[in-house]
Amino acid sequence: QMQLVESGGGVVQAGGSLRLSCAASGRTSSTYVMAWFRQAQGKEREIVAAIRWRADNTYYADSVKGRFTISKVNAENRVYLQMSSLKAEDTAVYYCAADVTLKIGFAKVPNAYLYWGQGTQVAVSS
Repeated sequence: QMQLVESGGGVVQAGGSLRLSCAASGRTSSTYVMAWFRQAQGKEREIVAAIRWRADNTYYADSVKGRFTISKVNAENRVYLQMSSLKAEDTAVYYCAADVTLKIGFAKVPNAYLYWGQGTQVAVSS
């Protein structure tokens, strides 16, 4: 079992920045990939960024490339999402997720991730 707890969401003006944090506990040693997803109201959950737990490979959705940065501190079992140049369309609930199955590349669909946090709301005002 693994528990994920997100924090750092809030309301920010367009062009601003936020840093989300995900604290992992439990069987973190079984993790291969940590990812951030988001779900806007009325839309499907989509991947934002992902990072290998035992390496530094990363993946970014095209919509956030150059604006968001995913990082981790393994010793603290934490994953971060630094979001800059925020846009109104970035408004969503952001979720941290863990993939505990070894794969080639990064899984980009929600059902590939076994563990999820409760989500943190990000609202960008224009």
